[in-house]
Amino acid sequence: MPVFAVTTAKGVNWDHARDIREQPFWDEHAAFADQLVARGFVILGGPIGSGADDDIALLAVEAADESAVYAVFDADPWWVHQVFRIKSVWPWTLWLDGRSG
Repeated sequence: MPVFAVTTAKGVNWDHARDIREQPFWDEHAAFADQLVARGFVILGGPIGSGADDDIALLAVEAADESAVYAVFDADPWWVHQVFRIKSVWPWTLWLDGRSG
């Protein structure tokens, strides 16, 4: 299955006065993300210190194609409520993968 690097960024409803775990719909978003891991869609992911003010996280996901990546995130409560947005989706060829050993 193809792998994609996905970066997320703050959406229009991100509360800049709050920490990431204090954002609206955090519990629902976290439960959704845990489900994506359990399904094998998310390989790994977490907050990223990119230096850009709006960046939130970097994820490695497995999906048939880029449109399938977006389709999965359509149901994320943070996407639905515009707390975050998908900033980029890039095909990623993994040459080094500790999961296969």
